[in-house]
Amino acid sequence: MAAKDTIDALEWLRKQIEQAPDPLREVLNEVVTAIMGAEVDAICGARYGEPSADRVNHRNGYRVRAWDTRAGTIPLEIPKLRHGSYFPGWLLEPRRRAEKALTHVIVEAYVQGVSTRKVEDLVQSLGLEKLSKSQVSQLAKELDSTVKSFRERPLEGKFRYVWLDAIVFKCREAGRIANVAGLVAVGVNEDGRREVLGFDVVTVESGAGWLAFLRSLKARGLKGVELVISDAHPGLRDAIGSALRGASWQRCRTHFMRNLLVRVPKAAQSLVATLVRSIFAQPDVESVRAQHGRIVEQLVPRFGKAAELLAEAVEELLAFTAFPKEHWRQIWSNNPQERLNREIRRRTDVVGIFPNRDAIVRLVGAVLCETHDDWVVVRRYMTFDEKREEVEDKPRALKKAA
Repeated sequence: MAAKDTIDALEWLRKQIEQAPDPLREVLNEVVTAIMGAEVDAICGARYGEPSADRVNHRNGYRVRAWDTRAGTIPLEIPKLRHGSYFPGWLLEPRRRAEKALTHVIVEAYVQGVSTRKVEDLVQSLGLEKLSKSQVSQLAKELDSTVKSFRERPLEGKFRYVWLDAIVFKCREAGRIANVAGLVAVGVNEDGRREVLGFDVVTVESGAGWLAFLRSLKARGLKGVELVISDAHPGLRDAIGSALRGASWQRCRTHFMRNLLVRVPKAAQSLVATLVRSIFAQPDVESVRAQHGRIVEQLVPRFGKAAELLAEAVEELLAFTAFPKEHWRQIWSNNPQERLNREIRRRTDVVGIFPNRDAIVRLVGAVLCETHDDWVVVRRYMTFDEKREEVEDKPRALKKAA
């Protein structure tokens, strides 16, 4: 009985210590906040709230970022600027969260006995030894909550352009190795900045999987979509038509080129690719469509099947022409999404075969979360000039009415 009372007393004391305020953490927070404030004042050319003729910028609120220290995790309020961005690179390490996720996935594979000698060597190179399952769970607890909050956050504002793509991972399920699909959605918000809208893992890339994924995005607040950019997967096209009614669909020109060149002899593929790319090098809508017609006519005598495919895909391939010319380069293909996929692959190739789907969500979700944070502080991806677009749209509307 005495031993039990002693254990309860120690447990009570431990909880009291954890709940007590830590003076060291408060001092660190105040010092770092003061340093960041001084740096931002220097960038703005004046102190916060101080009227000055030398001012060149203004503050625009704060964003909270976790700072891991020996005294524990401290939530820092990093100042935001109205023009440009500020990030204390001398204090916070980029991609720290994603590297924690990678460490956890490797360790989980090691604990569950599915790793190879190469993975064991990698674990040791990370400074890790044998870990118990309870330690692994504790390591993943913070990451799981962060990734879950990121994937379930409400989507605020309108997203005019949305890019969709799938990436395949190898995963252990029911005692065998199977391929599963990771669905990724990226959009551009009203400020012209990119956001990772969502990520999910499904058994196979199908219409049902895409439809459920898009409906979940709409339930979280996705709206205002005018154009969706993706490849020509039949299930994905049907899901876009069902879930995002009223939105146009742009077929990725890079994926289309691959499908087109399959119908051309290898010796002539370079020539045909150059001809098709000339369609997208035109200065205006009329020139783009006229060049498309000319290229189809040139391909008919020698490459009839390729010409037929190019003629059938005219509307879905040239959907980008209905939008501002300044955005054409970003919206006529899925290349921005492909760059994101390469970054995901760079992290996941280290693992090879994931022990379960939760491990995929944990690592890829953490990578996407880091990428999303990076996009928040970099320059705008697009600029929306509403007045200019209204002026450009009036002649089109009059022409359609006539």
